[in-house]
Amino acid sequence: MLITDFLSEHIPAARALVLENYEEERTAVPALPEVCALPDFDDFVKNGLGAAAFEDGELVGFLGVYDPWCPAFSTPDTTGVFSPLHGHAAKKENRVRIYRRLYQAAAAKWAKVGAASHAIALCAHDADGERAFFTYGFGLRCIDAIRAVEPLGVPMPAGITLTELPRARVHEIAPLRRALSAHLGQSPCFMYESPEDVENWLAKAEPRDSRIFAAEQNGAPAAFLEVRVGGENFATYATDMLNICGAYCVPDLRGTGTIQSLLDFLLCTLQNEGITRLGVDFESFNPTALGFWTKHFDVYTHSVVRRIDENALNR
Repeated sequence: MLITDFLSEHIPAARALVLENYEEERTAVPALPEVCALPDFDDFVKNGLGAAAFEDGELVGFLGVYDPWCPAFSTPDTTGVFSPLHGHAAKKENRVRIYRRLYQAAAAKWAKVGAASHAIALCAHDADGERAFFTYGFGLRCIDAIRAVEPLGVPMPAGITLTELPRARVHEIAPLRRALSAHLGQSPCFMYESPEDVENWLAKAEPRDSRIFAAEQNGAPAAFLEVRVGGENFATYATDMLNICGAYCVPDLRGTGTIQSLLDFLLCTLQNEGITRLGVDFESFNPTALGFWTKHFDVYTHSVVRRIDENALNR
């Protein structure tokens, strides 16, 4: 196997490989949309941080990343790189070996530019891909899931009103957003943000182009679901798909069916609008989210992360 830099002339074959791998996942998750077009690959070439694998002159795999970013996962002074779902692919035959060789070559480049956090979005049913990266120190962090827009048919709890909030009322879910941030800062999530970070996040979240569906109790939102166009990977931009980008239910109403009823209300609304797919992304180490979303949605990506020893950087 020959490992080289990932170059612009490799892009057509790389695109074909990505689509080939994606079709494998569609076989396991039929709700996924058909995809013909993919995002641009130029960033994976321009930053010089990618690698390509060849056998007998044929591209059998590649691994590229977006430009390094800091702070990675809100960790001060930590630089990270991320390979999205279209940033890598490998032939099914010898996939474990291909990915291991690609990572060994590419990770050396990432370390040289000071990136200690390495993240890669894998197809969830690609057992060989996961085996390759898990044995090289990666662990699961984020998940994408999808479902057909079909109502759940669950009853609505007494004392709860379901509604889509008009733009003028979006500010009313600010207390729920703060509670969500506090929840994510606790064990086992440990996604802590300072009060200043939370307020900065709120200032950006409230005016964004999204829709808020709420379950109200005594006239005030007690749970919400936020949806918008687009998400964390190319599949989420299908024209008949929306994606949940925020969700929370107050602890007192968990287990009462409130959030299930709100999801059902959202599904019925979208069905009437002709939307046929609904996606969501969440952290695997959030037990509340993991239990709820995997019950109602089909998982199709596993984003895995490795943190290397900073002593190895820039050597």
